[in-house]
Amino acid sequence: MRRYWVIAPVESKHADLFDNVWSFDRTNEVISIGWGELGDFSKLTREELQDAVASAYPERPPQTRSLFANMLWDFYHEIKPGDIILARRGRKLLAGLGTVTSTAYFAQGKNPHLSPPGYSHPNSLGVEWHDSPQNKGFPTVVFPMITLSEVSEEQYRGFLGGTDLGEELDRELLQPKSNGAVEDPSEFVLEKYLEEFIVSNFQGIFKGELQIYQDPDGELGQQYQTDIGPIDILAITRDSNGFVVIELKKGRSSDQVVGQILRYMGWVKRNLCSDGQSVRGLVICRDSDAKLAYAIEMTNNIDVRYYSVSFKLKDSP
Repeated sequence: MRRYWVIAPVESKHADLFDNVWSFDRTNEVISIGWGELGDFSKLTREELQDAVASAYPERPPQTRSLFANMLWDFYHEIKPGDIILARRGRKLLAGLGTVTSTAYFAQGKNPHLSPPGYSHPNSLGVEWHDSPQNKGFPTVVFPMITLSEVSEEQYRGFLGGTDLGEELDRELLQPKSNGAVEDPSEFVLEKYLEEFIVSNFQGIFKGELQIYQDPDGELGQQYQTDIGPIDILAITRDSNGFVVIELKKGRSSDQVVGQILRYMGWVKRNLCSDGQSVRGLVICRDSDAKLAYAIEMTNNIDVRYYSVSFKLKDSP
């Protein structure tokens, strides 16, 4: 069964580097990933790979090391010829699409633009790159920030069908499954785009008291990937003494939202906090919700803020 994988050829923040690496990949029909410090780990068992990652990156939190090991295992053992690779540039642009032609292999120095000490990508896949689509942009964040991730066939078709992933998710949630995860589908649709507005106007909305978190790899805290799911917005106080996990309610039940934000806060506390940093939560929703109010009554580190939307038609600007 064909599977679909999103891979970042290299970090997008260095435009010239990305252009050179991506040009080499397309010309030579490959894609590669890093973790050169591990050497050739292609023959390791899953447990041996986890141990190797832990030894190579002792400063990383355990959950991050587990994420690395899982991605590397997928690269060598789960991606098969015939699978589809979506090469992303940042989190809003599909650079190109290709079909896997060979299983992963170890080859030091294959790409001359990727070399130590800054970058080393000795782990490669053979890929036949398609002529289109290329450089297809999306209005909102659609790709996770991790180097490699799997997407469903439905998500893949959404990328190619002229709709962005946000619209596809909207369609799915407008017909909720029987688990009742979404109580108000219209609220989900609205807040999907509200998130982008908040991020774009973050300093003004929070009056400079918070800033969007940026991790050591340069990734920003919008849809911040964790091994228990993506945080809508991860922020940090101006004095860097505390994290703020921001979740939009998105039509979900109060119990689900509070449980989720508490899980994310616990993950941040365990994996990101140091030197006594605090963690608090902030739920953003449209209307007053008695159930939500009761749910946070016994917590002292989760706040709720309400938004309003104004839309008018006028005869002249």
